Amino acid sequence: MTLLELQNGSDIRGVASTGVVGEEINLDFEEAARIAYAFADGLQARLGRSCRIAIGRDSRITGEKLLRASAQGILDAGQQAMDFGLASTPAMFMSLVDEDMALDGAIMITASHLPFNRNGMKFFDKRGGADKALIKEILLKADRIIKSFEEDQQLQIEKFDYMSRYADRLRRFMVEETGMEKPLQGARIIVDAGNGSGGFFVEKFLVPLGADTEGSLFLEPDGMFPNHVPNPEDSMATAFIKKQVLSVGADLGIIFDTDVDRAALVDSSGSVINRNKLIALISAVVLNEHPNSYIVTDSVTSKGLKLFIESNGGRHHRYKRGYKNVIDEAIRLNETGDESYLAIETSGHGALKENFCLDDGAYLMVKLLAEFSKMKKEGKDLMALIKDLQEPLEEQEIRIRIDDADFKAYGQYIMEQLEAYVNSREGWCVESPNYEGIRVNCGLNDGNGWFLVRLSLHDPVLPLNIESDSVGGVAYIKQALFEFFKDFDKLKFNLSV
Repeated sequence: MTLLELQNGSDIRGVASTGVVGEEINLDFEEAARIAYAFADGLQARLGRSCRIAIGRDSRITGEKLLRASAQGILDAGQQAMDFGLASTPAMFMSLVDEDMALDGAIMITASHLPFNRNGMKFFDKRGGADKALIKEILLKADRIIKSFEEDQQLQIEKFDYMSRYADRLRRFMVEETGMEKPLQGARIIVDAGNGSGGFFVEKFLVPLGADTEGSLFLEPDGMFPNHVPNPEDSMATAFIKKQVLSVGADLGIIFDTDVDRAALVDSSGSVINRNKLIALISAVVLNEHPNSYIVTDSVTSKGLKLFIESNGGRHHRYKRGYKNVIDEAIRLNETGDESYLAIETSGHGALKENFCLDDGAYLMVKLLAEFSKMKKEGKDLMALIKDLQEPLEEQEIRIRIDDADFKAYGQYIMEQLEAYVNSREGWCVESPNYEGIRVNCGLNDGNGWFLVRLSLHDPVLPLNIESDSVGGVAYIKQALFEFFKDFDKLKFNLSV
């Protein structure tokens, strides 16, 4: 195996422990140490001087081992390492813009919401998170390192509780934004941290600001994730916080993913505010402050969201899937003079320009909580901001497998044939501009909705998203599409899905 196989876009992901049948370890102490060595050596070369690099981890069972490995790699590369212990991914970047910390780089040991046996690494310098090109460069460099790393070697590195410092910054922002020392006094706000890194948000943020947090769930770190997958998109995960909000009569519930770069809300009625609803809610807040801003989202957002953003004085820029793609596009727009104050993917990765264009689930929630507290003081409901959001009546996502060794070439061939099929079909119209796959609007007599077919970047899969504003519309569109797909023998799908 080459280390390049561990690349997953702008992250590194691998199997770090036993426990799942058929999955062999490919990211262990040796691999992590070599990768960290390569990152530290490359950073020193770019800066032309010695570097200080912080390392944090989420609650995964292999987190401490891979953190020690990363520290050894950094030290063996002749650079300085600092151990932040349990941390969030956004906090690792924020430590770099914190001038008092005097850091040059950061590594976060995390695999987000993936199962307990997985782990990974994210890298930051003062410019932001590593992109795909830099990850590839790090892995290729790591593959060329000829040395061994001893797991039982004693390391002398400084430890620092950065999460307390990070939470202090969030509290100061909340007080300044609301003009109140206890802006959450009288509100019950509960958190589901999913046994990840998000438990700090209760004791270090909500409680000092006056919130009643009784009823919060799964705040203790546990890398086996015994209660549910820590994923704000997952319906089984959000079911826990939804039930708890209703049970304790909370004003709001918040659910974080493992490393706190994503989040979602549950309102007092038990409605889950994620995906299009979450984008609409934070868009309403941002557009009140910055009218005419571009709101950059990924490719699968709904028609109703576009109408909502435009009716609230914004400009919707529907871009590609992938949180890094969305954020980088917002940065590009800002650099060309087209202001974009929000970049957010339906997965819950939300980045605000005012916060260094960093996808930070905690900051996103703080921004919404500030609005919540101001509206509550005026006797208003935060959810009134999205009362005009038009939601689809039906929606479905289907993953069509490509059974071909060169799946990218075959997938591209399918896309070309599909575009010709769509253009020949009356009532279907390819949307333009479109930056990923083929997005098609279907008229009232053709399902009354839209669909998007795209080629997955890493997997032999064609994800198909369908939405409809009519009863039976998804089934109608799906049937018409499957009539097209059935003629391609290397596509595997279930018509009943």
